[in-house]
Amino acid sequence: MKRSKMEAGFSKKLLQWDKQENKRDMPWKREIDPYKIWLSEIILQQTRVEQGWSYYEKFIKAFPTINHLAKAPSKKVFKLWEGLGYYNRCKNLIDTAKIISKTRKGKFPETYNEIRELKGIGPYTAAAIASFAYNLPYAVVDGNVERILSRYFAISAPVDSTEGKKLYADLAAALLDKKKPSAYNQAIMDFGAVICKPKNPLCQQCPQLEDCQAYQNNLVSALPVKAKKKFKKERWLYYFIIRTGNNVYISQRTEKDIWQNLYQFVLLESKKPLQKIEISESSFIKDIFRGEDISTEKISELYRWQLTHQTIHVRFIHVAIPSPILIKEYFLVKMSDLKKYPFPKPITAYLDRL
Repeated sequence: MKRSKMEAGFSKKLLQWDKQENKRDMPWKREIDPYKIWLSEIILQQTRVEQGWSYYEKFIKAFPTINHLAKAPSKKVFKLWEGLGYYNRCKNLIDTAKIISKTRKGKFPETYNEIRELKGIGPYTAAAIASFAYNLPYAVVDGNVERILSRYFAISAPVDSTEGKKLYADLAAALLDKKKPSAYNQAIMDFGAVICKPKNPLCQQCPQLEDCQAYQNNLVSALPVKAKKKFKKERWLYYFIIRTGNNVYISQRTEKDIWQNLYQFVLLESKKPLQKIEISESSFIKDIFRGEDISTEKISELYRWQLTHQTIHVRFIHVAIPSPILIKEYFLVKMSDLKKYPFPKPITAYLDRL
């Protein structure tokens, strides 16, 4: 079958499926407010819909407009984001809200190019906002779309290659229904989540089955192709919960690294696992306490936390000191106030266990 005929048939069947069979519903679906669409798209970057749903509803309740978000203290916004991960998204959310509130009086940009210039917004997010809010003819291209097109046309070009990215972007633009870009984009996103799934796709329920080249040639499990294997590094984080009376030391993570802008306890990081004796006799400990009398109350088990490109091993050491000392970059807060600060998920999970 000629590609032009396959393209026409694909778009037609996709919209028919969306109208007749697609039952997938989400609070931001069919939304036309660009602020709410933008918020949902930022939350769903690197996040499953099931996890992002409750965060979206909490954010809309706390910040019903972009001006509300712009005026909110950053600590409050990060606290609401706590547990969602990829915290740079939250920083971009705050920065962009402030820019739109200040320079545009809270009015969201209305063209693709203007939306694309906003911090933290790439081609996919810009296309989603432009099409859903303003019905502009820009095709969304994400992992779902690349997977569908790779299978339907049996494309072996790696999705993570320069060649592949251009090929899929051009093909997605050609397939887009220019008269119904919003409906088409929503349909293909849902189709990838419901039918053409990464694993165990529902091929027998797929309206594209007869023309799907991957299915016809037994290539479904082999597509799409990825060229690069991502290296996952390991890190060991030893958190010292240093208590004096009812107060404990914390600091804010300001470096460009995981969990930027969140808070933490006194941290010793290592590239390898440390024995308990190595921890207690480390120069790190000696520099902090300078011979002061300390009492180690408890050492936790070693917890493992999996991030996308990193494996994090975390251990907590509870230390009591008789009186406050000066620890560079750390400050004292009441233990009862810890819940007011946004912490990385491994820390909040540990505090919840206590």
